[in-house]
Amino acid sequence: MATRSRIGIELKDGSIVSSYHHWDGYPEWLGRILKSHYNTREQVAELIDGGDMSSCWADEIWGKKLPQGEYAPEYYSARGENCPPRYDQTREEYLSDGEEFSYIFTSAGWVCYDMNEFNDKQPEIVAIPGGNLAV
Repeated sequence: MATRSRIGIELKDGSIVSSYHHWDGYPEWLGRILKSHYNTREQVAELIDGGDMSSCWADEIWGKKLPQGEYAPEYYSARGENCPPRYDQTREEYLSDGEEFSYIFTSAGWVCYDMNEFNDKQPEIVAIPGGNLAV
């Protein structure tokens, strides 16, 4: 299911560096994957450094199956596109993009915003369910 989202990391000055994420961006999937597998500042920075992606947790990269039990981000750059990370000076700028969900890795961990793209409400923080997905 295509649920557009952004994955960002907050820098010390409050600015945010982020990448676009195309598939399954809702908290019950992407939020849980981020909390389970990208839960350190280094892991998040490395994930975002790859740029925009179809999925951050794929067992196939553009038609090539990964070895059993291995998962990796499916970056658009792997198919020749130039989609580097984006820089926003403020959280407000970051949240004004119009995706369905936006995630920010902060010093306290992951925060998920439902962007309320399909109604007139402001972005609101929503819970990310706990527990690993069965993969």
